[in-house]
Amino acid sequence: MLPSRRSLMLRRYVVMLRKPVPVQARLTSCLLLQYLGKWFEIQKLPNSFQKGQCSTAEYSLQSPGVVGVLNRELLNNGTIYALTGTAKPSPTEPAKLMVTFFENNPPSPYWVLSTDYTNFALVYSCTDLELIHTDFVWILSRTPSLPQETLEKLQNILISIGVSADKLLTTNHDQDYCRPMGN
Repeated sequence: MLPSRRSLMLRRYVVMLRKPVPVQARLTSCLLLQYLGKWFEIQKLPNSFQKGQCSTAEYSLQSPGVVGVLNRELLNNGTIYALTGTAKPSPTEPAKLMVTFFENNPPSPYWVLSTDYTNFALVYSCTDLELIHTDFVWILSRTPSLPQETLEKLQNILISIGVSADKLLTTNHDQDYCRPMGN
């Protein structure tokens, strides 16, 4: 959801030394329009660039082939942190998006591994810096919660590609706590 500069990713995130996971993206370019709209973060792998709760992502079509990204989260001090960016299909793999949040930084991969477009999405990203490989995962929903059976299905997909699902953190979407977000 809220990618950051590569240096920040390495500071606080425990990385695993292993080969990259072979990943097959499921989002096709022709269905990208169905993916647009608001998504609630349900679970994520820990990372150094998300510090809040009540996290959401909104995707909008800016121009042909360019998706606007607005990530928001409620910080512990009660302020809302928002980050905007853009996503474009990868020139070599159109089903995989390349997301940019910071000027002069290389884009980060954004791969939708599974989605039904109306209820859930499983998003994977990774970064390789020489021998260090870091996975990023977000389980998203169109509503602030997902049925347990859907969560288990998505977690099993992660396990099948070698990503540890037992480290996923659940995002707080309590209605009273998240009231400042206007969700």
